[in-house]
Amino acid sequence: MLGFGTADVANLLGMSPQRVRAFARSGFLHPGRDPRGAYRFSFQDLVLLRTAKALAQARIPAARVHRALRSLQRQLPADRPLSELRITADGDRVVVQDGDTAWLPESGQLTLDFAVSDLATQIASLARRRARTTGRREEPFDAEDWFDFGLELETSAPREAEEAYRRCLALTPDNAEALINLGRLVQTQGRVHEAEDYYRRARTARPDLAVAAFNLGTVLDEQQRRLEAADAYQAAVELEPGFPDAHFNLAGLYDQLGNTVAAFRHLRRYRQLTGRTGR
Repeated sequence: MLGFGTADVANLLGMSPQRVRAFARSGFLHPGRDPRGAYRFSFQDLVLLRTAKALAQARIPAARVHRALRSLQRQLPADRPLSELRITADGDRVVVQDGDTAWLPESGQLTLDFAVSDLATQIASLARRRARTTGRREEPFDAEDWFDFGLELETSAPREAEEAYRRCLALTPDNAEALINLGRLVQTQGRVHEAEDYYRRARTARPDLAVAAFNLGTVLDEQQRRLEAADAYQAAVELEPGFPDAHFNLAGLYDQLGNTVAAFRHLRRYRQLTGRTGR
């Protein structure tokens, strides 16, 4: 998990270290410990602490604060970046907005409204300062920390996400997932040759990952290197026969290359996988 200590968290959130430690002992957080026994807080912990501060400032009784936060802790999504969330108040309810979906962890009267992406951006600034100290003292994050941090920052702070993935790769150069995510970030910025290099490195590190082959196909496709792109997409469907986007892209490429039989075969497979008559 991310290696934020008590002093960093207190400074970031405008809370006293004593208050941070009190919340850490309250039961709605599950911070880790470093070898010396000091608390190490994850990004999710910071989201909960930021919410706890807002609830406390609204003069909500402590028991109701803890009930609301325990409920929120259980319901925070584990399968997508928290930085896509907004936590607001609607009368006497906490409302968590996740894209077009809203859900309601139990709570009392509130006055809070903040985008988690704002917190992620603040943390990015802290991470940059901490990163500059690398080499002068112990590295605060390990490779997994930097990878997780990159995931959180992709939506709100893509430049910082790119730096986080680079930090991850400096520690684990063959981390295929970091290579793929970094490649995708630079590809969206038009840096196709750089993206191609990252995807090829990912293919070397994890030749079993269909997404690495697929992403390589997309960047070759962008460069009009159609035969190479078709080979990459073909590798993706051989690794994962039920990869609908790879079949769709192959259909388009084979149509451009004049191979109508192969184009129809992959388009039919795409439709079987998705239940669509088009895209």
